[in-house]
Parts: sequence; C-alpha cells; structure tokens
Amino acid sequence: MKARLTLLVAATATMILLAFAIPMGILLRNSAAQHAIDTAEQEGQLLTPVIIGGDVAQVEATLQNLNMESQHPVTVFWPDGTVSGAEAPRSAAVDLAATGQSLTAATDGGREILFGVGLAEGTAVIRVLVTDEQLTDGVAESWLLLGTIALALLGVGLLLAARLARVLLVPLSDLSAVSHRLAGGDLEARAEASGPEELSEVGRALNTLADRIKDLLEAERERVADLSHRLRTPLTVLRLESEALRDPAERATIEQAVGEVERSVNLAIEDARKPAEAGTCDAAAVVAERVGFWSALAEDTARECRVRLAPGPLPVQLSAADLAAAMDSLLANVFAHTPDGTAFEVRLTPRYEGGATVDVIDEGPGLPSLGVFQRGASEGGSTGLGLDIARRAAAASGGQLVFGQGPDGAGALIRLELG
Repeated sequence: MKARLTLLVAATATMILLAFAIPMGILLRNSAAQHAIDTAEQEGQLLTPVIIGGDVAQVEATLQNLNMESQHPVTVFWPDGTVSGAEAPRSAAVDLAATGQSLTAATDGGREILFGVGLAEGTAVIRVLVTDEQLTDGVAESWLLLGTIALALLGVGLLLAARLARVLLVPLSDLSAVSHRLAGGDLEARAEASGPEELSEVGRALNTLADRIKDLLEAERERVADLSHRLRTPLTVLRLESEALRDPAERATIEQAVGEVERSVNLAIEDARKPAEAGTCDAAAVVAERVGFWSALAEDTARECRVRLAPGPLPVQLSAADLAAAMDSLLANVFAHTPDGTAFEVRLTPRYEGGATVDVIDEGPGLPSLGVFQRGASEGGSTGLGLDIARRAAAASGGQLVFGQGPDGAGALIRLELG
C-alpha cells in the first residue's frame, strides 16, 4: 500500500508539474525571442533620424559604431540600390519593406527586422538581423532552472507522501497485528487508538469486539462448568444405587462406568474453567487404556474387538485428556450407530513425518450421509458433537480427521491423524 500511495502521489504531482512546466517553458522561450527582437528594433529605430538627415557619411559612421558595439548586424538598403553597413542579401522581405512597411521575416540563421524610411528620392530600408542563438539566448538555463524547481517540488511531494503513508500504515499494521493475535487466541491483545480519526475508530471497535468475545467465552465456560457440575448430583445417586446391588460383578461394572462418567465430568469442568493448553502424550499408552475400557462393553454387546497397536512410545502433540476424549467419541460412535454384535477394529501406527495414526474400523452399515461431518448434525438423535471432538483434537495436534469405507468396501473407517 505504501508503494501504491507513493506512486499515486508521484503520478499526480508529475501531471500537475507538467501542466505548469510546459506552458511556462514555452512562455520563457517566446519571452526570450521577443526580448531579442525588441532590442533589435530599438537599435534600428536609433538609426532612423540619422538616415532622414540625408548625410551618408554620418550614416556610414553610425553603422560602423553600431556593428562594432551591437550583437545584431545592421544594414541599410538605399533607394538607388547601394548598401551600407553589414553585408546582407536583398530578400523579398526587403523589397516589401521598400514600399514603406515595417516587418519581421524569417531568414537563414535567424530573423531580419526591417524598417522603411521615406526619403525624397525613395524609401531606404533598415535591416537588423537577430540570429537563432540570440532568439533562444538564456532559454536553456531557464528551462534547467524550471526543471530543477519541478524536481524539487516532486521530491517534496514524495516526502509528504511517505509521511502520509507512515501516518496511515503504522496504525493499519498495528490493527493487523492485533487481529492476528486475536485470531490466534490471545484475547488480551488490544489496539492503540491512534492515527487518523477513522483508523482510531476502527481500533476502538476492534477493542470492543475483543472485550465482547472475551466476555462471551467466559460466560460460555461458566455455563459449561455449571452444567457439568449439575451432572454430579445424578452421578452420586447412580453411585449410591450401584452400592445397593447384590451382584458383585454387576456392581463393579456399574461403579466403573460411573467412575468414567465422573472423570469426564471433572475434565469438562477443568477445561471450562481454563483456556485450552497445548500438551503432549504417548498415543500408544492412551489408546491402549481407552480400548481396554471399551473392550469390556464390547463383550457385553457381543462385539468382536480387534486391536493392532504399534509399540510405544508414540509421542503426539496433544494432551492425554484430549486424546482420550477423542478416542471415546470415536468408539462411542461405533456403539451408537452399529447394532449389537458388530465387530470393530482399532489400529495404531506411527506416521512417517512424526506423530501417529489411529484407525477405527467397524463392519456396520457405513456412514449414512455427509451430515455426520457437520458440527451439531446427527441422524441418530444425539448431539452430533462426538466426531467434532475428534476433529478438533486432530486439528489441535496438526493433523486431520478422515472418513472412508472399510478395507472390503463395507462398514466405516474413521482415521484420526495426529501430529
């Protein structure tokens, strides 16, 4: 933008300077020519009274003095055809002046100024020559001075353009930097309300927007924490009910499930109370732990659970809690959208560029439609946020979530790529 603004000012200033400089240059040239002609005319007019006196010797002496002192050669053409003064050809303009006229005519090497002087025996013609060099004397120096002034004015214009660009671009750069910081999650970033009034207003509006976003996020965290905290009451009831069960195995299963729900609720409260922070974990350990938990439920629903996990450690750029939540959402998706008895498989492999890949493959009916890819969309009556949890976890680690079909063209494959 700075270059464009400078170019715009340079083009505008150049056009304005040319609009003044070209007519001024022409005026200077014409003025110099007119000055030379006026000087020549004055010299010729000084000779007129001497010629009217009729003393040829005095005219010759005056012509000799004029041609020695003046830069303009002077010639007199007498009515009888004789010529006095500087040698000059008798041109058609001289013959025209012999009729009693005064005129200026172009000739080789300059212009001749002609005066007709009436005498008793006829008309004498005074010829004063102004050369081309005399017509343009001082024009080059005037044009050089004019060009220097124009360049100086153009330089001043460019300096003012640079100053103006600085006044405009520094606040714009500050606004851009603050916007990028806000986009990166730094909600404490604020812009300085400086520069022109319009940019200051934009800075104040951006700060107001940042404050509003911060307030909304804090309110959202409080609502999520409050909702998660309310779940503890029914969980406590479930735990008390499980303690009343007489079958030890059934009681252990229910207590384990309640414990997992409590863990998830506590994590939700912690995440809501503080902004998300980047972390690392061993994907092999976390995936193995979550698959172990869901394999017990798989036995209860007559599902075959095949596990192929690469040996650890497999470090990934994601916290253990976020990876566990992502695995829970993927495995819960299998149980929620496939009938009991449907087999599934979990694979964990290292990535060549670092990180790990988790594949969850089931032998169910496959993905019903593209609607499962959209946040909050579900065809099974759920909230539709399960796959979004996995998607956000993949994105946070620098990876992605990929959907596809099973190896034999049946079922569904969901791949969690972690960086």
